[in-house]
Amino acid sequence: MTDSSHGPLLGVSPTVELATAAPKAADALLIAAFRGDDGLEVPGSALLDADAVRATFDALSAVGATGKSGEVTRVPAPSAITEATGARSIVAAGLGESEDLTDETVRVAAGNAARALAGVGTVATTLGDFALGAAVEGIALGGYVHRGLRSSELEDPQRPATVVFVSSDETAATDFERARLTAEATIFARNLVNTPSNLLYPESYANYLAETARSTEGPAGGVEVEVLDESALEEQGFGGILAVGRGSARPPRLVRLSYRPSGATRDVALVGKGITFDTGGISLKPGAGMWDMISDMGGSASMAAAVFAAAKLGLNVNVTATLPLAENMPGGNATRPGDVITHYGGITSEVLNTDAEGRLVLSDAIARASEDKPDYLIETATLTGAQIVALGERTAGVMGSEDFRDRVAEIGREVGEKAWAMPLLEEHEEAIKSPVADIRNIHTKREGGMEFAGTYLQSFVGEDIEWVHIDVAGSSWNGGSPYGYTTKRATGAPVRTVIAALTELADKK
Repeated sequence: MTDSSHGPLLGVSPTVELATAAPKAADALLIAAFRGDDGLEVPGSALLDADAVRATFDALSAVGATGKSGEVTRVPAPSAITEATGARSIVAAGLGESEDLTDETVRVAAGNAARALAGVGTVATTLGDFALGAAVEGIALGGYVHRGLRSSELEDPQRPATVVFVSSDETAATDFERARLTAEATIFARNLVNTPSNLLYPESYANYLAETARSTEGPAGGVEVEVLDESALEEQGFGGILAVGRGSARPPRLVRLSYRPSGATRDVALVGKGITFDTGGISLKPGAGMWDMISDMGGSASMAAAVFAAAKLGLNVNVTATLPLAENMPGGNATRPGDVITHYGGITSEVLNTDAEGRLVLSDAIARASEDKPDYLIETATLTGAQIVALGERTAGVMGSEDFRDRVAEIGREVGEKAWAMPLLEEHEEAIKSPVADIRNIHTKREGGMEFAGTYLQSFVGEDIEWVHIDVAGSSWNGGSPYGYTTKRATGAPVRTVIAALTELADKK
């Protein structure tokens, strides 16, 4: 846990290691179990010879294990296994029917198992035999624990385990490290989002990102940082960011993080919404549930995490994240409904609802990012309640350039961050016009709210830029119980989608 005056409150997660042979001493073995035509199936592995498989099968069968997907069963280790490895228990992660096995099945099973392994100590596993990267991500993310600011220490039964993945595969080291860094980036975003807004506000947030940038170094270079304070924002005309932040005693910031490896020829801009707390401003939100608005900076956290991950992974692509940070408060100097503001670049906007503030800060950032003339622009935000109405709490809505939109949505589904391509509606192009400004920030009708927000943002994207807007209003925050590798509160979405997209663009010829 860091000093609260210098950065976010840090959670803890399982330590993951890679080895070519089983550790000499392990407290538990984590194995795979399948559901076959005749019931439970336990495959052999580097951890279990034929006699051990038979003994383990008997022990698991005795307690009713079926191997169905998502099932986690823990039994005392047969004496022969304890004598050979020191393991006192065996944990079987159900993978379902073998013919239906996918990376996501493994990722979910590993996430479920990670919580069951809390407090165990050292665990040896061959779960990675079926999808090493997915298993590593599942363990690291599913076992994540964030306790906030508590006076008590984390109790031993809650401490995440150290999980040793046993594999002799030639590509294991590369796959393991990629997955470890991807999980690390997701946890970085979770930590930021989970931190209360009295500890993480525009200035402290910007300072932490700057400190992280200065300490980040990858195989192809580090990350440069630029921070604009309220005076610089005023001087350069960032009217949207200033309009949202002027009601708060804590002024806004704009952070630019750039990773530019030598020889890279493709440029990708990232933009993420960074509202460190959202009261709605003068258009005040209802009090019930407002405490979750600490999560309204999830887009910026995800994009910062993606830049740092790109550097650590050594991706051969230029990446610059433009992150507008503001606190939306109803102060005496706050923007009023009916005010007209001038965005960065000159477009004017009539603010009909100050609770539609995300698009105001994002538009400034998109306009600034477009000045760099990137080949691609990826933007994400916890933007609209309409996204949750349309797609639920676990599926992001993706809008933008049709081909790129479709591919990014597909990538999201491939990595387990559910996403669905949504159209930008022609009728909104007329509805967005204002009688007193170029555009207005809300649609006066309730239909199509997610798409209207996308149409607003589209007005600021530069020409010839392939772009997507990912609305993660639902999927970036889990207000319910843990499931799979998704823990309570911040999920880290869409960090893994963005990293996968950057990886693909870096490899693209």
